Amino acid sequence: MRRTYLGEFEELVLLMITILDGHAYGVTVSQEIEQHTGRLVAFGSVHNTLIRLEEKGFVTSELGGATTERGGRRKRFFKITALGKNALTDIQQLRNKLWNLMPDDTLKLSGI
Repeated sequence: MRRTYLGEFEELVLLMITILDGHAYGVTVSQEIEQHTGRLVAFGSVHNTLIRLEEKGFVTSELGGATTERGGRRKRFFKITALGKNALTDIQQLRNKLWNLMPDDTLKLSGI
């Protein structure tokens, strides 16, 4: 079976959806990524990534109730799927494996 890979930003968004645990929608995902990484993100980038993750089967979404603060519009909340959890586990294991392959003195020489 062919494996579906996550890009770095997809990984960040998927991690944030998992962390927000049922309270993830475009704005909260954007705000939390900015807060925890110091990285400025455009809402459009997050929105497109959420759609892509849903198309890949890594997340599902459902509409919440309408609110007056949003002019009666409803929020689309995202949740991670089993496939999404597996993708995060796979990428974490791969990254750990690669980090463990680095010679001990490599980081010292680069100043990291």
